[in-house]
Amino acid sequence: MNEKKQKKAAGDGIPGKPGPESPPVAEPTTPRDPLPPKADQSAPEPYSPTGAPTDGDRGRSAQRGAYLTTAQGNRPYDSDHSLKAGRRGPVLLQDHHLREKITHFDHERIPERVVHARGAAAHGVFRGYGSAEQITKAAFLGEDVETPVFVRFSTVLGSRGSADAVRDTRGFATKFYTTEGVFDLVGNNIPVFFIQDAIKFPDVVHAAKPHPDREIPQAQSAHDTFWDFVTLHTEATHHTLWNMSDRGIPRSYRTMEGFGVHTFRMVNARGETTLVKFHWKPKLGIHSLVWEEAQISNGMDPDFHRRDLADAIEAGAFPEWELGVQTFPDNEEQSFEGIDLLDPTNIVPEELAPVQPIGLLTLNANPTNFFAETEQVAFHPGHLVPGIDITDDPLLAGRLFSYIDTQITRLGGPNFAQLPINRPHAPVNDMLRDGMHQTAVHRGTAPYRPNSLDGGCPFLAGRDEGAYIEVPVDLPAAKKERGAPASFDDHFSQPRRFWLSMTPVEREHIIGAYTFELNKCHETAIKQRALQVLANIDAELCQGVARGLGLAAPDPDRPLAAVEPSPALSQLGRQWPVEGRVVGIVADEGCDLDAVRSARGSILDAGMVPLVIAPAGGALQNGSTQPVAVQRTFATARSVEFDAVLLAGVTGPGADAYGARDAKAADPAAPADAASDPRVLLLLGEAYRHGKAIGAWGGAGRVLQEAGVPEDAAGVVVGDGAGGILDRVFALLASHRVWDRFPAGA
Repeated sequence: MNEKKQKKAAGDGIPGKPGPESPPVAEPTTPRDPLPPKADQSAPEPYSPTGAPTDGDRGRSAQRGAYLTTAQGNRPYDSDHSLKAGRRGPVLLQDHHLREKITHFDHERIPERVVHARGAAAHGVFRGYGSAEQITKAAFLGEDVETPVFVRFSTVLGSRGSADAVRDTRGFATKFYTTEGVFDLVGNNIPVFFIQDAIKFPDVVHAAKPHPDREIPQAQSAHDTFWDFVTLHTEATHHTLWNMSDRGIPRSYRTMEGFGVHTFRMVNARGETTLVKFHWKPKLGIHSLVWEEAQISNGMDPDFHRRDLADAIEAGAFPEWELGVQTFPDNEEQSFEGIDLLDPTNIVPEELAPVQPIGLLTLNANPTNFFAETEQVAFHPGHLVPGIDITDDPLLAGRLFSYIDTQITRLGGPNFAQLPINRPHAPVNDMLRDGMHQTAVHRGTAPYRPNSLDGGCPFLAGRDEGAYIEVPVDLPAAKKERGAPASFDDHFSQPRRFWLSMTPVEREHIIGAYTFELNKCHETAIKQRALQVLANIDAELCQGVARGLGLAAPDPDRPLAAVEPSPALSQLGRQWPVEGRVVGIVADEGCDLDAVRSARGSILDAGMVPLVIAPAGGALQNGSTQPVAVQRTFATARSVEFDAVLLAGVTGPGADAYGARDAKAADPAAPADAASDPRVLLLLGEAYRHGKAIGAWGGAGRVLQEAGVPEDAAGVVVGDGAGGILDRVFALLASHRVWDRFPAGA
C-alpha cells in the first residue's frame, strides 16, 4: 500500500479527524505515553541552528512521558486548583506551578493578543448618578461627575483578521480616566465564565482556539477540542449554555449587555463594605442575530460589528449603557441566598438582587488611529481606585497577575502605561525608572524612599489624602492546599435555571446552536459525552440535540436541580427605543421619489439611519430637482444590514441582473416571470425569514408575492402611502423582531 493510501486508510477516508485515535466517552485515566502524530503529519527535518544536518528522528523535540510535568520536569499532583490558604482562602504567590503555567501562556502570542485579539473601540464619557455614594467612596461615581472613558469590545477566540459575527463570548472592557487614577472594568457580555480557577485559563483557551496542527477552525468553538474540554470539565456548562443561546451572536455591540463577571468589594467613606456585581445595560435593549444572519454577515461583511459601532457614532446615534450593581452583604461566607459569590460560574438572579443604576456611559467619538488606540490600549483588573477592592475569587486572582504580565510582552516592556491611550489623567510619581520605551524624562536623583536628596518626595498619602487602602480581611487558620470549596461542585443548577428562563423561541435557537456545533465535531464519543451533560440540564434540550445528531438521548446521571426561572434572563417580551436602527428603502427611478424623501426624513427624525437601495449607485433623479442619494445597490445590499425593509414601489431588475455578473441575480428560486430583480426577492425572503418588519406601498404587494412573502403575515405592512406604514413599522421595531414568525418546535 502506498503512502497516500495508508494516510487515507488511517483517517477512514474522511478528513478532519483531530487525532490518530478515536477517544473513549469517559476521560482516560490509565497513564500512557503521548500519541504518535497522524499519518498526514510530519515534523521539520533535524538540522542545527546553523543549518548543519543532525542525527536523530523528527520526533525528538516532541513532548515525552506519560505524566504532566512543569517546564523543569517536576510532576504536579493537581493542575486544576491554585494553591490557597484554605479552600476558600486567597491564592498564594508561592504557587510556582500557577505562575509558570500562566506566565508561559501569557507569552504564547506576539504581538497579537492571545485572546480578545479582534476588537473595536470608542471614546466616551461616564456620568455618575450619585446613587452609589452609600456603598462606595469612588469619586467618579459621585453625582454628575463626568469621567472620560475608552471602551473596547472584542471577540475572544478569533485572530485580528477573523470575522465579527461569530458565535463567541465578547469582551466589554472600560477604562475610566478618573481623578484618582485609572480604573479598568474588564468584563464580558456573558456574566459567567468557563472556569472557576485561573490556573485552568490556559486549558480552556487552548481547547477553544484553532487546532494546533491545522490552525482551523478560526474564531469558533464548533470543533472537537473545545467540546472535548467542556464536556470533561463540567464547570464550563453554564457559560457554554449562554454561548449557545442568542447571547453568543449579538446584533451589535450597541445592543449587548456587559458584566464584570466577578464579585467585587466596595468601600464607603465610613469604611463599610458591600459585595457587588457590575452590569452594563444597553439603552437600546439586548438583541441578537439569528444564526443564518450571522453566517451571511461573516461572508458579506466580516466587519459587521465594528462598522456598526463606528457608523452609529459618526451618525450621532451615540450608544449608551447604564452601569448598575447588584449588592450583597459582605458576610463571612461571601454568599447570597445559597449562591457562592466567589464562584465565577454563578449568577445571582435579578429577581433576588435587582440591578441598581449608578451611572450612564455614552460613546461619542471614534478612535483616530486604530493601532495607537484600539490595539495598544492595555487593561488590567488590578487598576483600581479608592472605594473598589477585590475579593478572593480564584479566577480574579490569576487575572490580577496575568494581565500585567501579558502587556509587558505585547507592548514591548514595562512602560506600556506611558502610551497615550493608557496614560492616567491623574498625577503620576511612581519611582519606576528606565526600561524599554521610556518616554518620561524624570528629574531628581533619588527614585527611592525614604530619601532626603529629593526633599523627601514622593510622600505616602494617608487615608484622608486619597490613599488606596485594601480592605483588611481576617483570614481563617487554614492549611496550604490545592482544591476548591464544596460549594463550587454544583455545575448544573445554574444552567438549568438559564434554560428554564428562556422562551420557546430562544430554546429552539439553543437546540439549533448545540446541534450545529456538535455536528461539526468528528468524534462520536465527544457528542455522546455532550449529550450526557445536556441530559443533566433538561430532557427537552437533550432530546432536541440528540435528534439532530442522530444519537440516542441518555438519561440524566443525577437528579435535575429544583430551581426557579429568572425572567430577566430572557431577551424577549419587552419594548425598546428604536434610535440607531437601520432601515432599508428599496426604490428605483420609477418610484414616487417624493414619498421616498418623506420616508427618509421620518426615519431620520426618529433617530434611525435610512439607506436607499437602488439598481445602481449614484442618485435617483426621475426628472426631480431633488435627487435621492443611493447608499446601497441590489448587488451590495444584504438583509443582515437592515432592521427593517421598506418597498417604495415595484422595482425592475438592475442592468447587472445576470448570473455571470452577480450569482445572486440568478436565483433559481425566483419565479420565472418575476418582474423584480432576483436580489430584491432574496433580500425580502431573508428579511421575512429572520423576523424583520417589512413595509410596502405604491403597488409593491406584487413584489412581496414574487418573494413568497404573504401580505397578511405578522409584521408585514402594506398600504397606499408611506405615512401610516412607517408608524406601524416603527412600532414593530421596538420589539426588535416579529417573534410570531418563529413558531416553537415540536
